[in-house]
Amino acid sequence: MKHLIVLAMAGTALCTGAVLSTNTGRVAEPLALHANNAGELAELCSPNPREPGADARMNFCDGFAQGALEVQLHYAGQNKPFCFPKPMPTRRSTMRDFAAWVRADSSRSGMAAPPALFRFLAERFPCKS
Repeated sequence: MKHLIVLAMAGTALCTGAVLSTNTGRVAEPLALHANNAGELAELCSPNPREPGADARMNFCDGFAQGALEVQLHYAGQNKPFCFPKPMPTRRSTMRDFAAWVRADSSRSGMAAPPALFRFLAERFPCKS
């Protein structure tokens, strides 16, 4: 779990200093992104594409998910908590489904982001015995 927290903090630090450029060529204000809980991660994973920073939010969502999964699966060894089917769904569609899963039950919103993501994945992609 410590590794996941360090990973999340590193991702947050990298994105905090991100500067967005607009179609007009002007530089926008720095965008601070963080996913302390499942609700915040769900919001990052389903931005309005017309709002400034939508690409940065989706990139943060994708990076957060990829990093968390790699750490979780590395430490799980042979005891995988979830198993992706073949062909594997896209990260984008899976994270969109995660956001819908969080919104479907308000009690999920306050969960820490990595454990919520892993719970969703275990429910959505259980390993067959």
